Amino acid sequence: MKSKLFGASLTLFLTLFTTSLFQPEWAIAHCDGMDGPVVKAARNALETANVNFVLIWVQNKDESEIKTAFSKTLAVRKLNPEAKELADLYFFETLVRIHRAGEGAPYTGLQPAGRDLGPAIPAADSALENGNVQPLVKLLTDTVQTGIRERFEHVRAKKKFSKNDVSSGREYVKGYVEFVHYVERLYDAAKHTAAGHYSEPHRSGHTD
Repeated sequence: MKSKLFGASLTLFLTLFTTSLFQPEWAIAHCDGMDGPVVKAARNALETANVNFVLIWVQNKDESEIKTAFSKTLAVRKLNPEAKELADLYFFETLVRIHRAGEGAPYTGLQPAGRDLGPAIPAADSALENGNVQPLVKLLTDTVQTGIRERFEHVRAKKKFSKNDVSSGREYVKGYVEFVHYVERLYDAAKHTAAGHYSEPHRSGHTD
């Protein structure tokens, strides 16, 4: 009887945890930064008067709006330095907003350069810039190994609990769920192509 109750509790806990796990949440992305790839593309486009640098960051349906904003920006930025600064900022905001909307991501304004994006994003950009993926692979491999081992040891230490100690049993269940879902998320991330921004609902479109 106790084992059946424990099994039912475990099933309920797993169901509730899984439901909460896949609620939409928005992670830091660097496409909205002043030093991000979208604004960098915008700067190149404006300096060379070539809109194609930025069209790759938006969907086909948004090309017309971007081209219109681009033409207006080129015209206004010729007036004087102050006008140039304001026009450029207008174009940056328009481009980033439309890029993010195409991925279903909210636009919360341009973010300052130099933000702490963690180690993964800079490592990924660096790998693409210098053509060497090994440092990125090592960073991810080391992080994954550490994460798996720490959670494994944690749940393993709580596995031997008395069947009459419900509190300890719940601690084991908590550790078990965290360990299993951590492994599941890693496997899914490695197996499937990411769409949109990390931790955001899967959507078709460009990624950054």
